[in-house]
Amino acid sequence: MRNFGTILYEKKDGIAYITLNRPEVLNSYNVQMRDELYQVLTAIRDDADVMVAIFKGAGERAFCVGADLTEFGTAPSPIIARQVRWERDVWGLFSSIKQPLIAALHGYVFGSGVEIALFCDIRIASEDTIFSLPEVSLGMIPAAGGTQTLPRLIGKGKALQLLLTGDRIDAQDAYRIGLVNMVVNREELYSTAVITARKILSCNTIAIRYAKEAITRGLDLTLEDGLALERRLAYILKDLDRKDASPSITGATA
Repeated sequence: MRNFGTILYEKKDGIAYITLNRPEVLNSYNVQMRDELYQVLTAIRDDADVMVAIFKGAGERAFCVGADLTEFGTAPSPIIARQVRWERDVWGLFSSIKQPLIAALHGYVFGSGVEIALFCDIRIASEDTIFSLPEVSLGMIPAAGGTQTLPRLIGKGKALQLLLTGDRIDAQDAYRIGLVNMVVNREELYSTAVITARKILSCNTIAIRYAKEAITRGLDLTLEDGLALERRLAYILKDLDRKDASPSITGATA
């Protein structure tokens, strides 16, 4: 296990485990966490041994409550905090990760915590989870992808309701609107995430990555172009399988 100041990172049997580790401040997202998360995401992206990653939050009370505004003093700290977060494009890096990402969510999931979850492919919430995007109450808007990722996931109307009101919703409501994939007992949260990761690991690694690419890229394309992308990736995968099944030159001439 590699311990940063604000993140715990462990890799075992093809699974990367990333823990947001500032439980004393409900895992709020500060500059150090931004920089360390950038390092961890880069390591995951470039590591052929990592097939899937699980994100979770340390402590009993929260996955992440959003940006740590106290780090930047008083007003206009929200604006300064937002600009600091732009200086290193963690969110663009998130979207470049080819491996499947799983978020194991509990307690408070606010602001940047929601946005981290939205960049993951599968979101599992414990029954005690509370979600909110409160940026409008602070005189700003989500700037880590929330205005774009949320409506793509749950639809325009539901996204606008959450973003414009800053309302809090519980895990069951989040499941009902499609914000999370499943809701489990708190005691089962991390084991469920690991079981899900292992199911993914049991499948063909390249097929998993191509399936993720087809969906994530296809959402930004017309249906016609998306279907063309799917066919192209399927042909590439089929060609790779054919090559793997072919005898080697040595074997063919023996």
